[in-house]
Amino acid sequence: MSGPGLVHVRRAVLAVLGLVWLFPTYLIVANAVRPAGDYDPSDAVRPPSSIGLFDNIAQAWDRTAVGDTLLSTLLYSVVSPALAVLMGALAGYAIVVLRLRHGFAWFVVIFAGTVVPFQMLLVPLFVGYSKVALYDGRLGLIIIYSAVNVPLAALVMRNFFGNVAVSIFEAARLDGASTFRIFWRIYLPLSAAALAAVFILEFTFVWNDLLFGLTLSQSPAVRPVWAELSALTTDVYAGTPVPIALAAGLVVSLPTVAIFLATQRLFTRGLTLAQF
Repeated sequence: MSGPGLVHVRRAVLAVLGLVWLFPTYLIVANAVRPAGDYDPSDAVRPPSSIGLFDNIAQAWDRTAVGDTLLSTLLYSVVSPALAVLMGALAGYAIVVLRLRHGFAWFVVIFAGTVVPFQMLLVPLFVGYSKVALYDGRLGLIIIYSAVNVPLAALVMRNFFGNVAVSIFEAARLDGASTFRIFWRIYLPLSAAALAAVFILEFTFVWNDLLFGLTLSQSPAVRPVWAELSALTTDVYAGTPVPIALAAGLVVSLPTVAIFLATQRLFTRGLTLAQF
C-alpha cells in the first residue's frame, strides 16, 4: 500500500476508534438532557427531542443532599492531594537527594501499597476506623485519601529529583542552608510543574472516589458527593428516572473536566519533566 493510502487508512481507523470511545459519552449526555418522562431504555440512542437537563438537575438536588456533600468533597479533593504531594516530595527528596540508606528499599515499601487492590482494604479500614472513632469523620477520609495518593507522588517526585543536578544541593550546603531549607526554598519551587501535575491527577481521583466514601462514611455532611449520588442511582430501580441520575452525575463530573482543560499544558509539562 502506498504512503498516502496508508495515511487514509490510519485516519479512518482512528476516526472509528474515536467514535467508539465517544459513544458512551454521547449516551450519558443525550439521556441526561432528555426530559425524565421521555426516557425509553429501548430508544436511548435517539437524540432528545426537547431539553430537560435543568429540571433533571433540580430534581436530583431535591432528592439528595448533594449541596452538603460538595463542600466536603472539595475539602477532601484539595487537602488530601496537597498532603500527599508534600509527603511524596519529601520521600523523593530523602531517597534521591539525601541518598537515604537503603533508599530504593524504602521506595519499594512506599510504592508496594499500590499492589494491593483497594477492595482488600475496605474491611480492615472499616473495623479499624470504627474502633478509633474515625468512621464517618472528615479526618478519617482525609487520612485515607492522603495515604493512597502518596505512592504516585513519591514515584513522580523521585524521578524528577533524579534529574536535578547534585551540584545545586552541594552549593546550598556550602552556603550554610539546612537540608529542610534546601528542600523548601530550592527543590520544591523547582518541581512546581511536576507537583501541579500530580496534584491534578490526585484531585481527580479523590473527587471521583466512590469506594472509600461509601465504606467509611454515612452522614451527608461527611460523605463525598459520589457516595451520596450512589443512593440516587440505586433508586433508579425503585422509580427514579434514569435521566435524573445521569444529569446529576454529569454536573458533578464537570469540575474535574474544567480543571484538566484549564491546566492541560501545565499537566503535560509537569509529567514530561518528571519523565513519568
